[in-house]
Amino acid sequence: MSTPLKVGAVIITMGNRPDELRALLDSVAKQDGQRVEVVVVGNGSPVPDVPEGVRTIELPENLGIPGGRNVGMEAFGPSGRDVDIVLFLDDDGLLAQHDTAELCRAAFAADPRLGIISFRIADPDTGETQRRHVPRLRAADPMRSSRVTTFLGGANAVRTRVFAEVGGLPDAFFYAHEETDLAWRALDAGWMIDYRSDMVLYHPTTAPSRHAVYHRMVARNRVWLARRNLPAPLVPVYLGVWLLLTLARRPSRPALRAWFGGFREGWATPCGPRRPMKWRTVWRLTRLGRPPVI
Repeated sequence: MSTPLKVGAVIITMGNRPDELRALLDSVAKQDGQRVEVVVVGNGSPVPDVPEGVRTIELPENLGIPGGRNVGMEAFGPSGRDVDIVLFLDDDGLLAQHDTAELCRAAFAADPRLGIISFRIADPDTGETQRRHVPRLRAADPMRSSRVTTFLGGANAVRTRVFAEVGGLPDAFFYAHEETDLAWRALDAGWMIDYRSDMVLYHPTTAPSRHAVYHRMVARNRVWLARRNLPAPLVPVYLGVWLLLTLARRPSRPALRAWFGGFREGWATPCGPRRPMKWRTVWRLTRLGRPPVI
């Protein structure tokens, strides 16, 4: 029999949700099969008390979500090579079932080109999955699993060979769109992404705009995402579509001001290396239901 794939989990925390973090760690410890190795990263804050056997890293400053997750991934060796799969889990989430790690092992073992799995996020009280948590345009049925073109940042599993091949999350993004940046690079390298409704992370229903930097970061990183990854003719199309969608949602005046400030910042500041995706990747994204113009 083949050796089971090794699974590690990375959890970043600001140290302000110790009870939720402990519950999440307990749910990881209860996973069936081989033990899941866990690293908790204090992102500019001390790490609360954790169970024995859980590794901790305390960063002197907040590196943002992608930066903190990259540090946790590298704790498993360069590009996470000491494990085969890394789970990225929000510290106020909770794995709903005991078989999630085993389902991940089975999925990656069965499909050698599967690079990333996006879990279903459900409210622990209502069981509801918010539309924004289904990573595809046709999101009306969250119980339908499918191939997708991006994934959810705090509820996913990544084959570590993806990191070795295309690199980690973009540190400079700090917050917002870092998952899509990695997803596009992975798809361009030939990897596939699945949304799996049977792999569930309980997470309280929240609005992304609760973050003070939301509107600025969303706009800035949207520009960076396009500049880094899209063929030149698609950059103005993609950003024009998102400008129109933003205006159609009629945000408040302060929110719109922050958004336009971020949009300008995205053009005026370095975005990192530019590696435009192949046109065949554009076609793959289109066939999967999400052409890279929306």
